[in-house]
Amino acid sequence: MSLAGQLAYQLVHRPLGYVRSVADAGGPLEVWRTARGRAAMEAAAYTLPLPAPATGAPVELHFLTGRRYWYQTAFCLWTFARHARRPLAPVILDDGTLTEKFRAPLRRLFPNTRFLTDADITARLDAALPAARFPTLRARRTSFPLLRKITDLHAGLSGWKLFLDSDLLFFAEPRFLLDWHDAPSIPLRGEDIENAYGYPLALLDELAGQRVSERVNTGTLGLRSDEIDWERMEFWCRELQARAGTHYYQEQALVALHLAGRACAVPPPADHVLLPRSPESVECRAVMHHYVADSKPAYFRHCWRVALQRP
Repeated sequence: MSLAGQLAYQLVHRPLGYVRSVADAGGPLEVWRTARGRAAMEAAAYTLPLPAPATGAPVELHFLTGRRYWYQTAFCLWTFARHARRPLAPVILDDGTLTEKFRAPLRRLFPNTRFLTDADITARLDAALPAARFPTLRARRTSFPLLRKITDLHAGLSGWKLFLDSDLLFFAEPRFLLDWHDAPSIPLRGEDIENAYGYPLALLDELAGQRVSERVNTGTLGLRSDEIDWERMEFWCRELQARAGTHYYQEQALVALHLAGRACAVPPPADHVLLPRSPESVECRAVMHHYVADSKPAYFRHCWRVALQRP
């Protein structure tokens, strides 16, 4: 971007974007109420009660997190543990910002937490996905952190892994996820409310050589690391960008390509609710909520408090 372009962005487009976002959120008062709820949630994460003693095989859950989201990860894990009544063995992929200040409260709640540092992950990627052979994936990973849900979690590794986004809360036993975790045989993926790939379905179908499944959401994702064809993933990533540019949902498009033609376990959308709205966002009767887009205000102002009080 030219100097003139940078100045125009900083002085005109960025302020206008902020004004529009405030208006879309209902005005300054609503933005303030949400920010206050977010701050209260983060403060509460430091003092979450220890999970009740649990028995059974540990449940291994994977997260990508950092200083901006650690408290959401804590609440997701804590609510999962409360209703699963199983010990947890979390695996936390550090985005490079997770200092000891933010690791300590996670470790207090779940002493078996394993932290994968950014340096360790980079060293593994250098061996499994060297930049000389996978230039597009490695470059895109740097500019697009959500791609790390694929590369950082799976490259150079084997076996099944259950990944959860941090902005999930559980209000009842996650039986579907537990059953899959204990005996995975096919991939697991979430169900979106609409296609959120950022690319035309016709292009995805062409690249996959067959129809891709619609409404794949990667907020809940179970994949087998050694089933990922990294050469094809590099090709898909390169072709998507060359033919249609980059997009915020590109990682979901890549997962949809990987899963094309495969049977998948899909949690029932009525129990695993993406974008909860009233009355569900008030009553919290489902097993799980995934707070995306305009469900964030309910998440930060109300739902985490319900989850904290729910027996």
